[in-house]
Amino acid sequence: MVGRTVKVFLIATLLLASTAVGFAQHPRYRFSVVAAGLDRPVGITVEGSETVYFTLVPTPGVGGGANGVAKLDLETGEMTMLHVGEPEPTNIAIDNQGDLYWTCKSAGVILKQTEEGTTSLFLGGLEQPSGISVSKRGNVYFTEIPNPGVPNAGNRVSVSNGNTKVILHQGEPEPTDVVVSRNGRLYWTCKSAGVLLQRVNGETSVLLEGLNHPVGIALDHKGETLYFTEVPTPGVPGSAGGQNRVNALDLRTKMVRVIHEGDPEPTDVGVARNGNVYWTCTSAGVIVEAKRIGRR
Repeated sequence: MVGRTVKVFLIATLLLASTAVGFAQHPRYRFSVVAAGLDRPVGITVEGSETVYFTLVPTPGVGGGANGVAKLDLETGEMTMLHVGEPEPTNIAIDNQGDLYWTCKSAGVILKQTEEGTTSLFLGGLEQPSGISVSKRGNVYFTEIPNPGVPNAGNRVSVSNGNTKVILHQGEPEPTDVVVSRNGRLYWTCKSAGVLLQRVNGETSVLLEGLNHPVGIALDHKGETLYFTEVPTPGVPGSAGGQNRVNALDLRTKMVRVIHEGDPEPTDVGVARNGNVYWTCTSAGVIVEAKRIGRR
């Protein structure tokens, strides 16, 4: 557990990182880099409209190293390391009380950190846990991918209150990331199958198909728009032929719009209460903000 603070105020660095990412300036959004010089950021979640939490995984699978969980104050640009040393902190979520949860894929655990900064084991004995989301009642939804890309091989979506674990769905080849709505609807990406799935009233169905390696997923505060990333060419910017995207799916009309394309590796995505969208670019080492033009 560390409490050192690093300020991310270097404007020149941010501008250079922005150029390296190769933003496609879509007319309805304004893009900016809100954190740069990061060492392989992966998971991301947003608290309110002012705070971003994210994971850093420079040495996946190596315990005691530089992998960690960090906090970014969007108003001041101040970044604080909250926890280091886990072998593979992957995806991260926050509950209504401000407690953080994250999956540690190679260790097979979910960790919890209270708002006061105490970190403890929430759930252990898991098989390659990946995606994570917390419901308004405090139940933790997560995915496990012991055999990525292989259908009917133990990959699953589950829920836990910290004491019991219930498998909700299994058989998908690669349930990568998951999000739960306020009314209990569950959505997740299946990377290798190229689909988004939903679980409503105990029934699982395909929500959207024909996608190109969907990875991260997030839901806006109103529960109306589902954001997700596609990463078919990780590490390759649009200027070199990369086809990675950040998208928004209107759950009422089922229409999809592309928010951004050309980022070399938009791994995970989060949405602020004010509607701003944030994502980690793992290979470029930055966090990107998409602000809707005209939004106050």
